[in-house]
Amino acid sequence: MTGAVGYHSGLAAERAVMRQYGASGCATLAERWRGGGGEIDLILRDPDTGGVIFVEVKKARDFAAAAARVSARQIGRIMASAAQFLGTQPNGQDTDARFDVALVDDGGAVEILENAFGQF
Repeated sequence: MTGAVGYHSGLAAERAVMRQYGASGCATLAERWRGGGGEIDLILRDPDTGGVIFVEVKKARDFAAAAARVSARQIGRIMASAAQFLGTQPNGQDTDARFDVALVDDGGAVEILENAFGQF
């Protein structure tokens, strides 16, 4: 997908992911947050730990194709931006944090992989 269709499809995927996290009590801290390393799709507050959840949203025809779009280079950029974001938190780099990948298929179904960066 390219252009406006891809942009709106990505926004719809992010909204679906936000709804799923919101249903479990997570609060949204930022959407499409830009740091020095690049963009982080969603940044949320975990209601149980008070920690920060950094979420990369990937949409494709199915979950496997969406997962295949996560690259090591992208993970590095997200982690660099996350470190910058954590610097804005009261506990700085000591803030509890995790990195999730949210996969969205063409039907709008969402699968969340918690602590996912170790899986790629």
